[in-house]
Amino acid sequence: MKKLFAILLSFGLILGLSFGANDVAGAKTKVKTYKNCTELNKDYKGGVARTSSVKNKGGKTKYKPYVSKALYDANKKSDRDKDLIACEK
Repeated sequence: MKKLFAILLSFGLILGLSFGANDVAGAKTKVKTYKNCTELNKDYKGGVARTSSVKNKGGKTKYKPYVSKALYDANKKSDRDKDLIACEK
């Protein structure tokens, strides 16, 4: 009886953890795509940079950009000067 209980408990834990891991992985893949720079700058004043090592080609900016590869890739259309910083201000 104890052996059966231990097997069922182990199976339940493995099954529960496998479903929980899928939910976490699915949450990481959802990235917001903004309609334009005005909308993006409401959430990220300095824009969005692809990496922390990119340099702005457009001149001096007021704010430091938020760094996120996934967010930049989702809003790549908003990077007019192709310097890997979308909607810099």
